[in-house]
Amino acid sequence: MKKTRGKLLLAAIAMQLFGWGTANAAEPAFMHTGGRTTQPVGHYELCQQLPQECNQKTPNRAPVELTRKLWATIVKINNSVNSKVAPRTDMEMWGKEEVWSFPKGFGDCEDYALEKRRELMSMGVPAGDLLMTVVRQRNGDGHAVLTVRTSLGEFILDNLQPKVLSWTKTSYTYLKRQSDRNSGAWVTINDGRSDAVASVR
Repeated sequence: MKKTRGKLLLAAIAMQLFGWGTANAAEPAFMHTGGRTTQPVGHYELCQQLPQECNQKTPNRAPVELTRKLWATIVKINNSVNSKVAPRTDMEMWGKEEVWSFPKGFGDCEDYALEKRRELMSMGVPAGDLLMTVVRQRNGDGHAVLTVRTSLGEFILDNLQPKVLSWTKTSYTYLKRQSDRNSGAWVTINDGRSDAVASVR
């Protein structure tokens, strides 16, 4: 009986917070990931400077439970980081194209995502549920976002989008992301929503 009530409560939260209804039942709540792939250059270099960012191991476990409180925290941190960090390209800040760093007032897409990841981890969300993710925009440009794995599916925290959306509601083609078992490893994403075949650097 308690399990049934729990499932009904989660369904009610999903419908109220995310606007989910029966029409969404067929959509994949979780991305289909494949085998190990290359680590982005910027993340590799970040790992050399901050090894603790890449040695987080997470046992095989269910994603974090998405409660009202956690959802409010996710939305708050997404809005806060998007507001307090001013957009600057890596070329403008560092004189080269690919530098991943924690923002100090300025940053580009991966810097926003890294800061959101750090702040959510400080609130107790496991590293294995906070995954740096590389996507392709409709115009072909590369982009980085943060994927949050939860019991109700995977959500995207994005500096180009004010709302936290289910990954299925974004217009991106998903290429690769951190492994949910090892923060230093990256895996491919088999994005069944698109026929685009993208090369990953």
